[in-house]
Amino acid sequence: TVIVEKIVGSLSEAGGNLKECKLLGDKVNRNSGSMGVAFSSCTVPVAGKPTFELGDDEMEFGVGIHGEPGRRRDKIKSGQEITKELLEAIIEDLKPENDDEILLFVNGMGGTPLTELYLVYDNAKKILDYKKIKITRSLVGNYCTSLEMQGASITITKLDQELIKHWDSPVHTAAMRWGM
Repeated sequence: TVIVEKIVGSLSEAGGNLKECKLLGDKVNRNSGSMGVAFSSCTVPVAGKPTFELGDDEMEFGVGIHGEPGRRRDKIKSGQEITKELLEAIIEDLKPENDDEILLFVNGMGGTPLTELYLVYDNAKKILDYKKIKITRSLVGNYCTSLEMQGASITITKLDQELIKHWDSPVHTAAMRWGM
């Protein structure tokens, strides 16, 4: 959502109409892949209890940004193993080529320290460098959280000149500020 909203918001600010914005949003979606992992659930205020329960030695792969449980539960692994598994699923789906420019986005789920998010980014960069997939834009932080959930997601977006133009355009929001 963060990447779509930033890029489509730029087009809208530049005078794009609803149809143009929808088409660009669809393009961003086609060019993006994302997957998350959680080490805890979140507590949705209206429910008043965690959405799902994890053991102290468990993690949940494929969690949703609204606190939905994932598609698989596993024993906790190292940061390198987790990053590799997330990236392999995304790369298999998105199939970036060696000459593709990509945006690498590491997003926190709300309860993960920024230093740990940068470790995920570093692990991902090493894997992508090895695969000769070129990171030309990046973003790391808690931008779309699941309240206090501990975990992270990795998103890759294949870029072209249109997407780069709108990603790089000035932005001034509560969470993103550049080019102003």
